[in-house]
Amino acid sequence: MSQIETFDVVVVGGGPAGATAAHDLARLGRTVLMLDRAGRVKPCGGAIPPRLIKDFAIPDHLLVAKAKSARMVSPKDNRVDIPIEDGFVGMVNREDFDEWLRERAVEAGAVRRTGTFEKLSRDADGVSVVHFNVRQRPQPGEGMAAHVRARAVIGADGARSEVARQAVPGAERTKYVFAYHEIVRAPEIKPAGYDGSRCDVFYQGKLSPDFYGWVFPHGDTLSIGTGSADKGFSLRGAVTDLRAAAGLQNAETLRREGAPLPMKPLPRWDNGRDVVMAGDAAGVVAPASGEGIYYAMVGGQLAAEAVNEMLLTGNPAALKLARKRFMKAHGTVFWVLGVMQSFWYSSDRRRERFVKICEDRDVQQLTFESYMNKKLTRRKPMAHVRIFFKDMAHLLGLVKV
Repeated sequence: MSQIETFDVVVVGGGPAGATAAHDLARLGRTVLMLDRAGRVKPCGGAIPPRLIKDFAIPDHLLVAKAKSARMVSPKDNRVDIPIEDGFVGMVNREDFDEWLRERAVEAGAVRRTGTFEKLSRDADGVSVVHFNVRQRPQPGEGMAAHVRARAVIGADGARSEVARQAVPGAERTKYVFAYHEIVRAPEIKPAGYDGSRCDVFYQGKLSPDFYGWVFPHGDTLSIGTGSADKGFSLRGAVTDLRAAAGLQNAETLRREGAPLPMKPLPRWDNGRDVVMAGDAAGVVAPASGEGIYYAMVGGQLAAEAVNEMLLTGNPAALKLARKRFMKAHGTVFWVLGVMQSFWYSSDRRRERFVKICEDRDVQQLTFESYMNKKLTRRKPMAHVRIFFKDMAHLLGLVKV
């Protein structure tokens, strides 16, 4: 086995997390193999905040739309429009966005191969061997077995990661929300109230008992979807209802996609030796919002930093830095969003009050400042005080809805 091709790092998965990790490590001069499974597009609203665009140098041509406002719709169909002041949220098509990230990694020096991860084993000298199946023809199940050696492995193979299942203790206990969306062509004759620069979010139990439904513009197309951890809930039926509510029931359906989303970060991201996780495989999808692209790319960046440090020092404890640094920067936000989702999304009565709270300008400004900049804003302390008392009034039923 000593003649097997050897890389410093094998990155399993070519989504935002894996492609970012491969790019960063290749730029550092590491030999990197990025193993990507072809033809997979994750169901995703495609929203990326300004912080991501800036930090990861995303070119404007990848933005198929720029959302200037959000509309929140309550169970009683009350609507709150929230303008995005002095900015926008970029909208991307994941198929094009992810491919651009993969190509950027290749330009930086990463080797790209198309295949499906099978298993990890070890060479006689203890180095990891990554086994994968290389697709030769489009028919399912047809391909050729291959393997390479890796001094380190980054598992960025999405929710229900096979790398995590094989290498990271406790990964199999992760809970999931299941997301489903339909990509439809924007109709030439727009329905009443249609706005191609507005993201609509529906907080209605009939569309999701524990999450939300969305209608997000993508220029010539739209993403219409929902999610739920309730396995008995019909996601397709809910999206059918949502399309009718948005006046898009007759819009041409281009494709349908579904996938699980992890509900919280894994308690452990590494195997203590040479494997570390990133992106959905590490569980970094934000509660309440379901946002994952930014956190996936940050996770890929941190995994690359941790792996590079491990390779430099020979100390596998460096791999723990990926999770430690992520949770230091974003753990509080995840905790707050998790509490918010478990409380406010638990009944239509609470959803109605939640949307009512969002009419408040203090709530709107602080929410979007936190979202756009990816941290809990600490400015305007009196605004936080006002929000606290308004929240208490809603919780105690002192505000009419």
